Amino acid sequence: MIDRNFWKGKKVLVTGHTGFKGGWLSIWLNFLGARISGYSLDPITKKNFFSETGIKKIFIKDYRKNIQNIKDLTKCIRSSKPEIIFHLAAQPQVLESYNHPLETIKTNIIGTANLLEIVRTLKYVKAVVVITTDKVYKNINKNIKFKENAILGGDDIYSSSKASADMLTASYEKSFFYKRTNLASVRAGNCIGGGDWTKFRILTDSVNAFSKNKNLKLRNPSYRRPWQHVLEPIAGYLLLAKKLYSKNGSRYNGSWNFGPTTKKHLSVFEFAKLLRKKMSSVSRIILLKFKDKREKYTLDLNSSKAKKFLGWKPVLNIQNTLSLTAGWYVASKQKKNMYNYSLDQIKIYTNLISKYKKNEM
Repeated sequence: MIDRNFWKGKKVLVTGHTGFKGGWLSIWLNFLGARISGYSLDPITKKNFFSETGIKKIFIKDYRKNIQNIKDLTKCIRSSKPEIIFHLAAQPQVLESYNHPLETIKTNIIGTANLLEIVRTLKYVKAVVVITTDKVYKNINKNIKFKENAILGGDDIYSSSKASADMLTASYEKSFFYKRTNLASVRAGNCIGGGDWTKFRILTDSVNAFSKNKNLKLRNPSYRRPWQHVLEPIAGYLLLAKKLYSKNGSRYNGSWNFGPTTKKHLSVFEFAKLLRKKMSSVSRIILLKFKDKREKYTLDLNSSKAKKFLGWKPVLNIQNTLSLTAGWYVASKQKKNMYNYSLDQIKIYTNLISKYKKNEM
């Protein structure tokens, strides 16, 4: 259960608050009564969750600076004095890392190191959650469910940069953080939901095509992905942050997986067909013969640790996941109030969590 009493009045910093996942997290934190500051560059796409929902108003402080600049980041943290930090600022794309490898490395590795270096000397920061990715694991395209102690690595710059950030987090925790600040890294991937307009993503390509009844061209249609709604791992992040903040918070340091059940593992083609149906589109789906080998065929996480020690478990099936996602984009096209619409989806999700917990008792 997400404890509203715990979060009420908590001072929280979200880096990457102008991004897709950072935006959803920020709305949820605001709903819980937290006092939120944000640190990020401007949104990277013309259409974006941050602007569509108008969430700038919910932040006590809204810093538009680069995570690579340690002076600006230091000023932000010392001014906002957060008790809890969620670090999401990153270059989040595999294919983009091929176009801008050095910038990806600077943002994902140096940016994370900057944050950890600043926080290690501050007494008022009690908990830090570093958001990495499921792609931190060394993946050789075998049907393996990666546990948190699996070997890290990555063939592409994005994956290797996030694996490096993950290892840096572990090193800082063991070297410096054990005395006052609890620190964890969280791994999840293939998050979908309303408001993700990031290029090179199947969801963005599909929504752009289906909303206009245009043809959709699919690369790697047979590749399977662990699709999950963005609210599922965010619920895990909130549960973990509360545990880290607690008296025995050091027990929760380290890495955590938040992945969906295998029932939500659809191929890219299956995903597109189901989303097309949810959006009532008549678009034609064209399967490209070319396979982009820069992307892995399959990926799966073992989330038993989060289930056992945090009481976290995904509650949405693939139908629920795509219904919420499609509904958001349809509502956006209809010019509805997307802040209220997003908040309503969070309320729907928290009600599902409550029902799930009651059924378990």
